[in-house]
Order: sequence, then structure tokens, then C-alpha cells
Amino acid sequence: MRLAVIACFLNEEAYLPTFLESLAAQERDPDRMLLVDDGSADASLEIAREYERRHASVRVLSRPRRPRERDRLAMAAELDAFCWAVEQLDVGWDVVAKLDADLRLTPATFAELERLFEDDPGLGVAGALQSIVAGGLLVRERCPPGHVRGSTKFYRRACFEQIYPLAVRLGWDTTDEIQARMRGWRTQSFPMPDGDPVHLRATATQDGAARGYRRIGRAAYAYGAGLGWTLLGTASRLTEPPRVLGALNYLWGWVAAALRSEPRADSDQRAFLAREHRQRWRERVHSRLEHPQRPNLRIINNGASSSPGSGSSAANIARSRGHRNDPK
Repeated sequence: MRLAVIACFLNEEAYLPTFLESLAAQERDPDRMLLVDDGSADASLEIAREYERRHASVRVLSRPRRPRERDRLAMAAELDAFCWAVEQLDVGWDVVAKLDADLRLTPATFAELERLFEDDPGLGVAGALQSIVAGGLLVRERCPPGHVRGSTKFYRRACFEQIYPLAVRLGWDTTDEIQARMRGWRTQSFPMPDGDPVHLRATATQDGAARGYRRIGRAAYAYGAGLGWTLLGTASRLTEPPRVLGALNYLWGWVAAALRSEPRADSDQRAFLAREHRQRWRERVHSRLEHPQRPNLRIINNGASSSPGSGSSAANIARSRGHRNDPK
């Protein structure tokens, strides 16, 4: 199986060295690695070029700087850069990966995901469950069933070619999965055998937590989540930091998008997603009825200590409200 990996970055000099170090430690080298600078104003491009000089399978591509945008993430600039980079691939590939450059991967990540694709021909989109450092501890980020975070997206080629280009931009990293499942593919995030990759910066917080949660709410509207499911997602966010701030901004993002009639997924995608959400809610209620006293533990085999850059493989067990099956 031929693996191409693409990492797009903008002003990531603080995290890029750690990310590249974890790339160099992979048990399975990619057949082609593209490092795509998306107009950085810091030393990111120089860091990437130095890495390219030491690794034959690596190519560095540079895109021009763009005018400053009010909310670059909402415009899905990273998706533009990734799709452009796919077109620049100069080798054949069976699986293409989109990675963020603020990750610390565990060494088995590429090899394990390749094995999962080989073992399951119906697997269309896959990724690794991830942790973040919070309060000095590694905590696994929420990941609803069937979801693969945009920071570690691995696509089987046949699936990728069926679902791209995407009609919806905001919320693209959920729309792609819905489109894949509508075509019969399976989408899933998996634990890695040597622990979770660590997201060195919490998801959607690059420009502040409040704006990040509003953006997530807007994305939920865009990919087709209904109001009822969004209210459940709001309630679930009250159980995790930043609690009220995150929950209210998430809800307001959805409501504001609806009031402005922002672009949204078509009726077929919304209907498919509504059926999935009803099924997930029935399964959740049934599970609670069957196991009313089940301990609510989140077990994180992190593959690293709570200090970014360290490599301990001890498992952390944190008593908390579980998030893996919460509404997104």
C-alpha cells in the first residue's frame, strides 16, 4: 500500500520541530511526504526546508501569502492547501493523509493506520484518537463515533475521489465523513498501540476558545446538525472545560448561522445525518438503561507523559465525564 502524507502549516515555528521529530521516528516511512507552507511569516518554511534536506522522501512546497482574513479557519484555508497539495503529488498513492503540524505523533501511527486499511477494504476515512495536555495531564479529546479529526485524516483513494471536492467548506471535516458513509464507506478513529498522538494545541483554539467554539457551532449548522442534536451537544459541553463559555458559544454559533442563513449541506445529507443521530441517541439511551451504575472512566493510554516532547508510555486513568460518545 502506497502512503502519501501532507502537512500544511502557517506560522507553526513553535510546534513544527516537535512534529517533524515525530515524523522522523515513524516505524513506517511515507512514500511521499509533502510539507506545505501556506504563507508563513515566521521561520516555519526554513525549518521545513532543513528537514527536507535530510529526508529523501520529503518535498517542501510554498504557497504565497494571502491578505489577512477575519477568520481564516472558517474559510477552510487548510482544506484549500491540502487539496492543492494532493494535485502536486508526484508518486502513485493508495492512501493520502492530511496532518496538522501541531501534533506529536507516536511512532506506530503510520504503520497502524496502514494495517487498518489493509485489513478492512470498507474503511474509507480513518485517523488516530488524540490527547491534549490540560492541567498538566493528558486528556483524550472528544471524538464522537465515526468521526475523524481534521488533524489526522487518512483517506483511501477510492473514497477520496468519490467525496471530493466538497460542497460545504465550514465543517468540511465532518461533511467528508458523512459523504463517505452515504456512499457505503466506514469512517472511524482508532487508538494507536503505542498511545495517543498529542495535539499540542487544543482543537479550534488557535485564535481563542470563545471564537473556536462559535466556529464549531457554525460548522454543526453547515454540515446539517439539527437544533435538537445541537442542544444535546451544548449540554455535553457543560461537563468539560471551558464549560459555560464553550457551551454557550457553541450554541450561539449554530443559532447565529441559522439566523444568517449561512450555506448548509443539502437536504440529502441533512436527512442522512438526522437518521444517524436518532440511531446514536437510541443506542445511548439503551446503554444507559442496561448499565445505570457503570463507572464513567476515561482511560488514556497516552504513549507520553504530560510534558510535551517526552516519551513515557504509562497509561493515565482520569475520572471524568466521558466524551467519546457525546454529541459533536
